[in-house]
Amino acid sequence: MAVLDVLGVNVHIEGDGAETVVMVPGWPDTYRLWDRQVEALKDRYRCVRFTLPGFDKEKPRKAYTLDEHIAFMDAVIARVSPGKQVIFLLHDWGCIFGYQYYLRNRDKVAKIIGVDVGDPSSTLRALTAREKLIAFWYQTWNAFAWKIGGVIGDRMMHAMAHWGRAPSDPAQITSRMGYPYWMLWFGGRDSYNRHGRRFEPECPMLFIYGCRKPLRFHSPAWAEKLAAKPGNEVVEFDTGHWVMSQQPERFNEVVRKWLIEH
Repeated sequence: MAVLDVLGVNVHIEGDGAETVVMVPGWPDTYRLWDRQVEALKDRYRCVRFTLPGFDKEKPRKAYTLDEHIAFMDAVIARVSPGKQVIFLLHDWGCIFGYQYYLRNRDKVAKIIGVDVGDPSSTLRALTAREKLIAFWYQTWNAFAWKIGGVIGDRMMHAMAHWGRAPSDPAQITSRMGYPYWMLWFGGRDSYNRHGRRFEPECPMLFIYGCRKPLRFHSPAWAEKLAAKPGNEVVEFDTGHWVMSQQPERFNEVVRKWLIEH
């Protein structure tokens, strides 16, 4: 495995395939979220993964704007796949940042695999009042965990990760992973809400989601419209939010089959 330093973030590379799959995790995960997927794909694809900027507890504490995330991803792609399109494999906040990167750099992304998070604007309109309340509660909790920081902030983040049944190593979870929620709700001129664009991909897309969770992260209407386009596919799993960890064998089979066929 090779490790590159890109703008202060460690980027891990495994596999020797002709096509490059860039794997982006979300909250409260690290690059290790994709261990099982790398094992399943590295014989055919070059797998590139990293922990989101600002999430690594060994790195400086910093809140990144949407433009900074897009610039970082662009720097990664320029290093690992110069002049050639990549495939995105995205989850949670990785979906948010990856989708927005694609909308600004359509020529650099060949295919997208989105896991459990769809277009945010249509998702919000589709949520029930109860789901909106749950979303507001956990997101503002994580936002204030970031703002408070220190031991108390870390404990708040651990409590939320435990409630959400996150599969990540607890030793790697800290309050610094809450900054995307702070930027979402309290980022002012840099709020992600102010700069995000509606996501309707033109490239082939596979969308995978779990149906056993307290609230949805996609609109059924958006998924139905996505599935109607040739080359796209929408697959439901009987899991929670972390589909790739809860049913890794089936997940890998679905991903690999779709990639080969499209």
